[in-house]
Amino acid sequence: MEKNISIEDKEFIKEFFTSMKDLREFCMLIDICQRILYPEFKDRSRIDEYLIKTLAHPNSKNRYHSFEIKKKSGGMRTIHAPEQNLKVLLQCINLMFQTVFTPHSAAYGFVEGKSVVDNANLHCGNNYVFNVDLKDFFPSIEIGRILNRLSLPPFNFNKENGREELGNYIAWLACENAIVERVVDGKIQKTVKRVLPQGSPLSPMLTNIICERLDRRLTGLAKRFGVKYSRYADDITFSSMQNVYQEEGDFRKELDRIVTDQYFTINQDKVRVQKSGVRQEVTGITVNEFSNVTKTYVKRIRLWLSFWERFGTEKAFVLFLNGYIKDKGHIKNLGKTPLFMENVIEGKLNYLKMIKGEDDSTYLGLKARLEKLSLRKKSTDAILDTWEKSGIDEAMSKFYSRNNKYPKVDYISNIIAQL
Repeated sequence: MEKNISIEDKEFIKEFFTSMKDLREFCMLIDICQRILYPEFKDRSRIDEYLIKTLAHPNSKNRYHSFEIKKKSGGMRTIHAPEQNLKVLLQCINLMFQTVFTPHSAAYGFVEGKSVVDNANLHCGNNYVFNVDLKDFFPSIEIGRILNRLSLPPFNFNKENGREELGNYIAWLACENAIVERVVDGKIQKTVKRVLPQGSPLSPMLTNIICERLDRRLTGLAKRFGVKYSRYADDITFSSMQNVYQEEGDFRKELDRIVTDQYFTINQDKVRVQKSGVRQEVTGITVNEFSNVTKTYVKRIRLWLSFWERFGTEKAFVLFLNGYIKDKGHIKNLGKTPLFMENVIEGKLNYLKMIKGEDDSTYLGLKARLEKLSLRKKSTDAILDTWEKSGIDEAMSKFYSRNNKYPKVDYISNIIAQL
């Protein structure tokens, strides 16, 4: 969740966080964080000690709901999405952690001020790019590791400080019982463990906290062999001008040892060395000479816009949905109107702009095509035209009409701002 939090607010949260001793004070800080994160909501629900204790119980019905999405590599991934009260609570804890913990410099995922583009830029123009993926990243982190890490600085939720109970509740809230794979007596078996759920707003921050030592050790390994290192969540990348990534070489052996020591497992199916003569990718971005998207990414946007231009809005929306659902597998809040298609295309264009720059000719050309088709713009233009010809009452009636074919712009202020 992107929020611009003032330096003053961050300092206040940090000071309160490091001094609080019990659940009562924790609830007070939760309330403060809610006000900062949701200033537009005056009637916020009060999170008290009873609610925290209830949500912390693993058998509570108001914790997470689960569903599966298709992995790009095949198979299914289980997502645990927190219910509303727990989601707000976890977002507040996430804000607290942001004020007291700074991820390692090699961590790029879920870090304020860093992006997937920054991660890719680090590895541009190298002869060799070496990619490693950590297997079952979130569910590999069990609650015991969370409890242990939270007992250490800068959190200090331990007996000596009289804050152990707080650390316990935060870990109980952050972790969920899930069916996971573990090696038992040399064999992979399925079992139930309380682990970090993928889908929680707090899990990404906790992975960076847990991976701090991994990042530190892999940074040392990279320096020793004269290569660059970065980690974006479970996606680890090394790059260099020389090939030090031979399967039985010293680098790979030391890498395997460090990852294993930190209780992670390398997904051997996703280990790859990319030479400069082929397309080199880091977290889906091409990095041979400079950061770029794949040709397929741009082709897909062009295809959707072509459908829209050739067949009209309704048929284009059907064609778009068929391909989009097939590609994604599971889509939360799937839009039921063509405006959903416009929003998806707009989001992909914003990503293209982030990588290629706002002056890039490809981006500008696709953006211009979308603007000509935009339902949001047509809706706004129609309301403004009605305003000019028939007056404000008629325009507002059109704005609030539920019988019109397409959704209107979100807020009436958007219309007034264009007058």
